[in-house]
Amino acid sequence: MASHIVGYPRMGPKRELKFALESFWDNKSSAEDLQKVAADLRSSIWQQMAAAGIKYIPSNTFSYYDQVLDATSMLGAVPPRYGWNGGEIGFDTYFSMARGNASVPAMEMTKWFDTNYHFIVPELGPDVNFSYSSHKAVDEYKEAKALGVDTIPVLIGPVSYLLLSKPAKGVEKTFSLLSLLPKILPIYKEVIAELKAAGALWIQFDEPTLVLDLDSHQLQAFTAAYAELETTLSGLNVLIETYFADLTAEAYKTLTELKGVTAYGLDLVRGTQTIDLIKSNFPKGKYLFAGVVDGRNIWANDLASSLSTLQALEAVVGKDKLVVSTSCSLLHTAVDLVNETKLDDEIKSWLAFAAQKVVEVNAIAKALAGQK
Repeated sequence: MASHIVGYPRMGPKRELKFALESFWDNKSSAEDLQKVAADLRSSIWQQMAAAGIKYIPSNTFSYYDQVLDATSMLGAVPPRYGWNGGEIGFDTYFSMARGNASVPAMEMTKWFDTNYHFIVPELGPDVNFSYSSHKAVDEYKEAKALGVDTIPVLIGPVSYLLLSKPAKGVEKTFSLLSLLPKILPIYKEVIAELKAAGALWIQFDEPTLVLDLDSHQLQAFTAAYAELETTLSGLNVLIETYFADLTAEAYKTLTELKGVTAYGLDLVRGTQTIDLIKSNFPKGKYLFAGVVDGRNIWANDLASSLSTLQALEAVVGKDKLVVSTSCSLLHTAVDLVNETKLDDEIKSWLAFAAQKVVEVNAIAKALAGQK
């Protein structure tokens, strides 16, 4: 049985990234020092997952700030006030957008759905000139590959990116952000083509806005976007990942009818009604990445319950097309229980942090394959 992790915390088991960032922001260390800490963290995360037996390991889920800001950098959607003149976006521009600088304020920060995590809201309008300005997704895929780990590169999906944005200052509040889809898709195509050239076999698009109450016009944007990307994605396995809630019947229908898509990642912890949708109609020959390990809390998984959920789904999806996964990125949990040396042993036995959840995912996958 195959196993998959949607995403992983980037702070480090002992908050190494936090301290490295603060040191860099205080001019006490160099950009190279910060990049070294980041590379070491990425390497240890990939190797930890590989050692645990995870088949589908994500890359490009690391971030110096947040994944939406990374997408903004990839698309070159830098507001003019930051004085960016094109080229690859560096730390100066990136952290100015996130934190502001001596002369201009930061971009707005808002909650990532109903989590305690925040993201930097893209500011868009009809005059934004998008350009491929951060090669991070491709660089990190190659970095993992050089370490002997073949990963699934993860991108914020194009429609969710636009739906999570806001009209820039001076742009009409009624401006349709989705009207920018034809402008950003060419950049997604460039990224996809580079990933394919680098040897990627899978690609994951996070489209969490599919769980919101969307109107037919918004759902139509997903259909249009993936129809447009279909040719570029040809030859790749494509996973669309959703999380945090149930899908409506309409959103489920839209998702499962998307062109060129191989697999659907669904949150089955919070999306309990989604299970009924899968049972009533799941497309033949497609993969289900079943999110049964909760990415949003610190409690150990009820392994027997997860197993029975998966066994019921196995009959619908087929044994070879069912992948055990987390309900969402593990970004929302603590990193590693090993570091909690002062906890009472009984309490500790109830807990699973990100590192332990990786092991749980693989244990469930093995149990499903008969190695209980």
